[in-house]
Amino acid sequence: MEKKIYDPQTDPRFANPVIDRDEWQERSLPNGTVLPFRLMHGSFEGTNVKFLFCFPTKEKYGNRFQQYLSPFPGPDEEMASLGHTGYEDRIAFALSCGAYFVETNMGSESQFGGKKDDFLTWQSSAAAAEFSRKKAMEVYETDKRPYGYVYGGSGGGYKTMACIENTRAWDGAAPFVIGSPVSLPNTITMHVQGQRVLRNAFPKILDALDAGGSGDPYAGLTKDEADMLRELTRMGFPPLAWYLEAKGIVDAGSLPVLMPGVKGLDPDFFTDFWTKPGYAGADSESSSSKDRIVHLTRVKSVHLPEASGARRPEDGLNGVDDAWKKQLAAGNGAWLELETLPGGENLYLEGLSMVFQSGEAKGANLLVGRMMHYGDRTGGIVTIGSAYGTSDLTETLNKVRPGDEILLDNSDYIAIQSYYRHQVPEDLSFHAWDQFRDQDGKPITPQRPPFPIPFTGVGVRQDGCIQGKVINIQALMDESTCPWCADWWRHKIIEAKGSDADHRTYFMERCMHGDVNAIGNYMVVNYVGALRQALIDLFRWVEEGTEPLQRTAYTLEEDGQIHTEPDVSKRFGIQGIPTLLANGSKCARVKTGECVRFTVDVEVPEGAGEVTEILFSREEKPLAVPDSGPLAHITMGREMWDGALPFTKGAKGAVHTAHAETVTAYAKPGTYFATVRIATQRNGDVSDPFTQVLNLDRARIIVE
Repeated sequence: MEKKIYDPQTDPRFANPVIDRDEWQERSLPNGTVLPFRLMHGSFEGTNVKFLFCFPTKEKYGNRFQQYLSPFPGPDEEMASLGHTGYEDRIAFALSCGAYFVETNMGSESQFGGKKDDFLTWQSSAAAAEFSRKKAMEVYETDKRPYGYVYGGSGGGYKTMACIENTRAWDGAAPFVIGSPVSLPNTITMHVQGQRVLRNAFPKILDALDAGGSGDPYAGLTKDEADMLRELTRMGFPPLAWYLEAKGIVDAGSLPVLMPGVKGLDPDFFTDFWTKPGYAGADSESSSSKDRIVHLTRVKSVHLPEASGARRPEDGLNGVDDAWKKQLAAGNGAWLELETLPGGENLYLEGLSMVFQSGEAKGANLLVGRMMHYGDRTGGIVTIGSAYGTSDLTETLNKVRPGDEILLDNSDYIAIQSYYRHQVPEDLSFHAWDQFRDQDGKPITPQRPPFPIPFTGVGVRQDGCIQGKVINIQALMDESTCPWCADWWRHKIIEAKGSDADHRTYFMERCMHGDVNAIGNYMVVNYVGALRQALIDLFRWVEEGTEPLQRTAYTLEEDGQIHTEPDVSKRFGIQGIPTLLANGSKCARVKTGECVRFTVDVEVPEGAGEVTEILFSREEKPLAVPDSGPLAHITMGREMWDGALPFTKGAKGAVHTAHAETVTAYAKPGTYFATVRIATQRNGDVSDPFTQVLNLDRARIIVE
């Protein structure tokens, strides 16, 4: 049966759009160029759908638009990108491409995509896209239909896939760091389980995987640790992504906002996990049981949170790593003094809840931020962490009195970490779960009922039936979704369309989940420049018929990992590949004061451009671990590099190359890691602020 395609122009919900704001504003590019644009804001009468259009001047207009979809839309989401500036400015990038910019709140009444109607996220987006076309033709006094391109990552990637599969409102799409219908909550829960079980092993894992390491991340691990690392690697978690935890950054991602949804859909799991055979919690020798905390105590004193200003809609929080944080209530310095605290070594305190058992606040549930024992007497202090569903923390704590009972309990938080083991998909194409299946494909672990709809916020499963051209950017060090999800969707497209001729996947080395342009340090770079180049390639593909670069050549192996083609001439894709050697090796052993010769060789796939910059650092400089969130830690500016290396360009057949050298010496004994970060640009343009495609490489130097 032919698939029915949704047409928002026949949907009576969106029949009455209203413009309530129309004015001229300006955006500034990083190089100081000022771009005037016409801002229109409006809504569809009778709905909660609001939209924002940003039109360039007539002479800059190229008859196209870009529409960004946030992972977790909030009630005022259409305003979120207005607060972005510089390299993060999506609006300025669109204007510089001759495109007007579209963003909506997707009809959200709450900060989780609205009430019940997951279809509304993409259907309202399509309605705004079609209405924007009518306004654009009025603004530019033309009858030419504007081309439209939709893009979004993570949760916005689900929405982008739903848009391009189920409507014809756009001509092309660029979903990035995408998941599959079975990714959530499974990818997030397994990540947090790894953070718990491997918390004492991360330095060993990183040392083995880093430049010049043994290559064996299992060496020196306990059986529990090795089993967990192997299980999560087979699930598709990239082992090198554990570098964050090795550096002291432990971030649960969006688990705090996903957990209530799982509890609502499957409340019995949180009892069954601790009581029924086949679940780790029922085994008293499991790491789950050993890390469990159930501790009853009493309040001695209450300290209310500090005042904080309200978040403005235009302040952002619409990226793949921060959009969900709109749903958290921050602790803002609040803390409780408790009569007793749990004792013991190596306590697992992540996700430790404070459940009030008595008093006016009975039933309230807060999250422990930090725990500090008194050194000279029983008890201590717990701070209040950011928590989901706490509408007014001050109101809650005002109800708390000395003597009120509190249960400190991490049982639910530990239980949910194993949920992926008990959600083995019936669809055997999800090979990550083969380790939990027998030879006949049947699950070997107790199974929970499948969720009635995928945990994706769009109400439909991806079917691959794309209605336009698609370029997918996928990060190979993604800590929040598994890189193999792009391979799964590509094969759904082949199944639905007969080929992947209208689809490209570019796998990005050294890239994690976040879509902030500034993300980067001595271990990772960001993929934002590649994403923006993909959007440019997309409109050239659609409007001019110019084929984009060939997809990255890769294989998906039984170890759950995507392995890219090592030969750059056969690898293709969009990213240059650097190789840094110290004295001709990935690991050089030298004496203090002895010269070390570093060589950098870069290969850029055919058509992907030329090297524009090579930055070098002879050693890692300290990066402070922040109190809240990983972003400040994993972000560093150009000042962290020793400087740019001069380089010579060349060619190896169709592959562009570059070569650089430098010499240094180390005055003190120790182990050092040198790093190079390269940038390439399609036209070799050093000055282009938006489309520099990054990568890096490292070398180890042991100074004796």
